Amino acid sequence: MEFVKGHGTQNDFIVLLDAKAELDLTPARVRALCDRRRGLGADGVLRVVPTRLSGEVHDQEKAAEWFMDYRNADGSTAEMCGNGARVFSQVLVDRGLVAGESFTLATRGGPREVRVVNGEFAVDMGAPHARDELAPVDVAVGGLHLRAVPVWFPNPHAVAFVDSLDALGVVLPQPTVSQAEVFPDGANFEFAVVHGENHVEFRVHERGAGETASCGTGACAVAWAYRQLADAAGVASGPVTVDVPGGRLIATPLSGGRWELVGPAVMVAEGTINDSWWDVSYE
Repeated sequence: MEFVKGHGTQNDFIVLLDAKAELDLTPARVRALCDRRRGLGADGVLRVVPTRLSGEVHDQEKAAEWFMDYRNADGSTAEMCGNGARVFSQVLVDRGLVAGESFTLATRGGPREVRVVNGEFAVDMGAPHARDELAPVDVAVGGLHLRAVPVWFPNPHAVAFVDSLDALGVVLPQPTVSQAEVFPDGANFEFAVVHGENHVEFRVHERGAGETASCGTGACAVAWAYRQLADAAGVASGPVTVDVPGGRLIATPLSGGRWELVGPAVMVAEGTINDSWWDVSYE
């Protein structure tokens, strides 16, 4: 089995090339691949599969040739991954699977347009879905009790603004939310500070992965939540600089409520997985 490994602001992924849609990518196998001791180690797995051969997103076939089948490190699926989309795109470019400076990816969250910009990738992340009827939720983490804004991008997020990221502790534990019914499929939790006009920083606990060095959909969720505060304060709109432990991303509001996320994709390694390891049945 051929693989590529890369990261986007240190959110790292294993990319598996499955041009014939023949790979049985079970949750147990994903967990084994992402294990940082017995496997290759990653925050998630990206499977490159033709959209027309995927039953999940075959309706996107006319818009996108390739489906980004994303799995969290625990084997669960997710709607979208902003950092993963850039790594996925870099693999498509490197392998000659796409042509030109722009193309579209099929995802569980819908088709996403990607542009190559000065060696980085700009991904149209779509428009967020914030349920107006929902009040902020109560989040508990590391002995702190915070109010967080729920928003879907399209992954579920709970964004809380704090005075200091250091107060969360060295290792972010699993946060809990009092109103569990708001997130029946779990959520990503972002804890953000505002450093100045259109400049935020956050830490994240990702659903199915734990604390990671970055989260692309989370960056957009934090930027969107910041804009709600900034608009109320009369701060001019524009690109939002989003710092994460793994680097820097730029989230820009577009027309129609959509957001675009710009950041790097770094290729780390490529090779083949030993058959003797790959053929083991992981349960």
